[in-house]
Amino acid sequence: MIDVKGKWALITGASRGLGRLAAVKIAEQGCNLILHSRDASHCRGVLEEICALGAEAYAVQAELSDMAQIRKMLAEIDEKGTQVDIILNNAGLQVAYRTEFLNTPPEDYETSFAVNTIAPMMICYHFVDGMAKRGFGRIVNTTSGIDLEPQQAGYSASKAALDKVTRDLGSVYNGTNVIISLADPGWCRTELGGAHAPNSPESALPGILVGAFVNDRKSGRLFSAQEFCGMSIEAAVEKAESQAAPYKNEY
Repeated sequence: MIDVKGKWALITGASRGLGRLAAVKIAEQGCNLILHSRDASHCRGVLEEICALGAEAYAVQAELSDMAQIRKMLAEIDEKGTQVDIILNNAGLQVAYRTEFLNTPPEDYETSFAVNTIAPMMICYHFVDGMAKRGFGRIVNTTSGIDLEPQQAGYSASKAALDKVTRDLGSVYNGTNVIISLADPGWCRTELGGAHAPNSPESALPGILVGAFVNDRKSGRLFSAQEFCGMSIEAAVEKAESQAAPYKNEY
């Protein structure tokens, strides 16, 4: 298990829900935070909470469906000179539940892919080369286990695409100290998951964060957060590191 004290993590969608919980949890381990939201002012509360823990933190903003705003946010981080060591691409968008799924509009796909696939990958591409040159990095992209629901086609397709491109990128860095993983929180009672979801947001901890702490040079794994529910970070990392490498003939 790595020591994240003094390292910097960028968490998207950090103002509420799973992103906020993850931000506080990793700050408790001494990690510094860049907190993203669509409006930086939305992060004021979690920013105060993190600073009270003794960590450094600041907020940035971008609408993730707008590539110009993403570029501006990344430029701001660069201009501050922050060395991003860990990325948790937590933010996501579920556009609609289409009972009449044969009438699913193309905009469902366009918006879903922009926010759930393209935005996180552009963030990955921006920082991963620096991670590789420094010899350290952790990227965790948040996916979904949703399946066989054409009513949510845009969302599920965008997450399936994220799985594919994350694993593909991870194959390049597999065996190095840049570890790229996927995390599935499960169906949680967040704004996205709704009030009738079976799992509390807290149940996704530490599973949504375990990929930031593993230290075994295995990229491309999918961590199902509910399998780590209630565990300590240390126990979760031990369990996560026991998972086999996903690429053949590597180990």
